[in-house]
Order: sequence, then structure tokens, then C-alpha cells
Amino acid sequence: MPQKVPLPCYLQSPPSAPHPRHSAAFSRSLRPCRPNGPPPAFASAEFPGSVPDIAQMPPRRRHRSVAGIDQDDLLDPDALADPDSSFYEINGIRVHHKFCTHEDSSDQSADSAITNADQNQIGLPIVLLHGFGSSVFSWTHIMRPLARIAGAKVLAFDRPAFGLTSRTIWSGDDTKTINPYSMAFSVIATLAFIDQLGAKKAVLVGHSAGCLVAVEAYFEAPERVAALVLVAPAIFVPVFRRKGVKEYGVGEQEWQNKKDSNGSNLPTNPLNRIWGKFLELCLWIAGFLMNMIRATVSIVRSLYCKAVVAVLRSSVGVRLVRLVMDKFGILAVRNAWYDPSKVTDHVIQGYTKPLRSRGWEMALLEYTISMIMDSISSSKVPVSERLSEISCPVLVVSGDTDRLVPRWNTERVARAIPGAGFEVIKNSGHLPQEERPEEFVSVVERFLRKAFGRPSEQEKLFQAAA
Repeated sequence: MPQKVPLPCYLQSPPSAPHPRHSAAFSRSLRPCRPNGPPPAFASAEFPGSVPDIAQMPPRRRHRSVAGIDQDDLLDPDALADPDSSFYEINGIRVHHKFCTHEDSSDQSADSAITNADQNQIGLPIVLLHGFGSSVFSWTHIMRPLARIAGAKVLAFDRPAFGLTSRTIWSGDDTKTINPYSMAFSVIATLAFIDQLGAKKAVLVGHSAGCLVAVEAYFEAPERVAALVLVAPAIFVPVFRRKGVKEYGVGEQEWQNKKDSNGSNLPTNPLNRIWGKFLELCLWIAGFLMNMIRATVSIVRSLYCKAVVAVLRSSVGVRLVRLVMDKFGILAVRNAWYDPSKVTDHVIQGYTKPLRSRGWEMALLEYTISMIMDSISSSKVPVSERLSEISCPVLVVSGDTDRLVPRWNTERVARAIPGAGFEVIKNSGHLPQEERPEEFVSVVERFLRKAFGRPSEQEKLFQAAA
């Protein structure tokens, strides 16, 4: 029988009374109560009935939401289309649009004298161009009334990055196709829809950033644009106009002529000639330094914009645009109205519906990048400096409490265009076509009839009585 080996003295503990917590009864009370029946499904084979490790737990799916729209189940734009939606392919992009004619309208009102009087209709189609962050939805209330006035089709389409127009991946290095998120593509699409309407020319109605598209389309093909209606135009006219090449050339020639004439009257004194040459040298050095400063600023600005573009095209940009749309998307819609309390759930759903479209973040980023690149381009004169070249009939409309595009700037746009009319719709913000559709249609009707010499029945009766 083996003998017990005594433990070393430093491992032996003196005998003492058992602590209450070390008693058998207390130990039994700490044992986990095992339920009757089979162990839980998540119990491991080594330790039946035990709580699993975190690594063995199935990963929890993080719920993503932007402006109340679930981002885990995004769809193709075609799946989100309405019954009256149509798609027209332009350069490989399926452009979502809607249109209506005066025959489609069934709400013939007694006070609408133009409804059954074809001779009073304008006879020109109308193309509607929405603003930034908007879509065809913003024209819902006025398409049919405008169709009755025009006596022709009224069409509204979603520019790429907005609404239900298809999203596509664009590479800045791809030079074979036109950037679908650029201003050039929007102009091409506008003219293509005029062709689709089967018309030689049309009336362009732009809202906010859509006014830029309308004006650019006019400059691209003025013979295709019958008239322009600019609603809250996001065209910021500078207080001091920048001198163009032509203006600078004329001024430089006049200065040269003046210098020559003054020089011819100077006495033939060698000191005067030396002094004149010295002044010319100083002016040349000053001009050289100014050109160097301008070039340096241009380079720094270009590098800065390229850095911003690189950030926007990264995952940081995607997170940023989601954050902005989530925090400020609905707030921006409410802020665009004169009375935010009248922004219904239907309006919110109309503006947030495109957030259910797959790839909306990248498309919005590419649209922003395209605007940045256009802003640093030196090969193109800004639209704000070409407004005086517009010769077609123009109407500029503003809401009296527009917080996004102030009324004073809209009025300056109207003054910069020769012969342009200016109308203010009261109790309206940035979206008069949605807040005050009746007043808006009335203002546009008066403008079109005055521009194309088609008075309404009420005006005819007034003229006859006079």
C-alpha cells in the first residue's frame, strides 16, 4: 500500500473551521438548475446546456435606414415605376419620364374657356426640368393644366442621379461616352425629348437647378426653344461681372491707342523716353506677377478639387452622402415650403421614393463630382455671364419667401435677360408649382398667351367691351 507523501510546509494550511460558503450545502445551492428536457439548440457538444461563445453566435444583421427608407432591400428603378411611367433610352441610359396631353384630361371645368377652344391653345409642347434632389413628382399638380393651355403634350423626365432614371457606374477615365451625370448629357436628353414629342421647338420650364439645364439647352440649340420659364433659378448673377476676352481686348486696344496718342504729344526728350520705357517695364512686370498669381490660385484650386473628388469616390463619400440625406433630406423638403406644416406624408414619400433605388448614393456622388469639375473648367463661360445673349421670350418666377434661392437673386436674373418678365407668387417658398399650383399655372398661361399672341376668352371679351 503506497504511503502518503507529506506536502511541503509552504503548501500546508492550518486546520480551520469550514467557511459557510465552502460548505456542501452552500455549494449545492450554487449549482445551476438544469431544466428538464433536451439542452438548448445553441448548446455545444463539450458543454451541454452552456451559453455559447460570442464567436459561435450567428452575426446580427445591422439595419440600415436613410430618411426612413430601408437600405437593405433596394430595387431597380423599373421595379419602382408607376402605372403612368415610361422609359426612353438615351446613350444607354433608361430615362424615366411621364407625359400627358390635353385629351387625357377629364376634369373639364366650366370656368376653363380654353378647354374647348382649340383656337386659343398655344400649340407648343412643354418640357419640364426638375431641380436638385427632386424628380418628376414635383410637377404632378401642373402637368395636366399646362397640357390644356398648350394644346399639346407636356413631358417631364428624371435626370440621371434623380428619380427613377437608371443608375450606372461612371469612370472618369472613360472618354468614349458622355458622362450621364454631366450637364452635357442633360442637354442632350432635353433635346432628345423634344424630338420624341415630334416638335420642331418646345417651351422649357425649369425649376432651381433645372433652370441651368434649360438655359444650356437654349445656348446649344436656340432654334429648338420657343420660350423659357425659369422658376426659382439657381443661377447666381455676380455683382461685378468678370471681364471676358472680348471686353479685355477692346479695353487693351483703347489703352494702347491712348498711350500712343499721349506718347506722340510728349516732347522729344531722352529722359521722357527713358521714363516711358521704365513705366512700360513696370506694367509688364505687374502683369506678369498677376498672371502668375492667377495661375497659382488655379492650380491650387484644381488640386483641392481633385482631392475632394477622390474623397467623394471612396467609401467615406458613400457614408457621408447617406448621413447627409438621413439627417437633412426631409428637413430640406420642409424648409423649401412656405408652410412646413403642410408637407404631407404623401409629399415626403414622393421625395424619398428614389432612395429605394439601387445605387442612388454613387449616382448622387457622381452628379456632385460633375458639378465640381464644371466649376473649375476654364474653357466654358458661366451661364450667369451669358444671360444677356438670350433672345427668346423668358419668364422668371419666384416665391415671396424662398429660403433656398432668395427673391432678390431671382429678380437680378430677370434683369440680366433682355425683355424678361418677373412674377412673384405670394405665400410660396422654393416650390411654387407644388404649393400654389393654380397661381403658378395662371402666371405661366398669361406669359405664354402674351408671348405667342393667343389671348384667352376672358381677354377677348374685355377687348371687345373696351
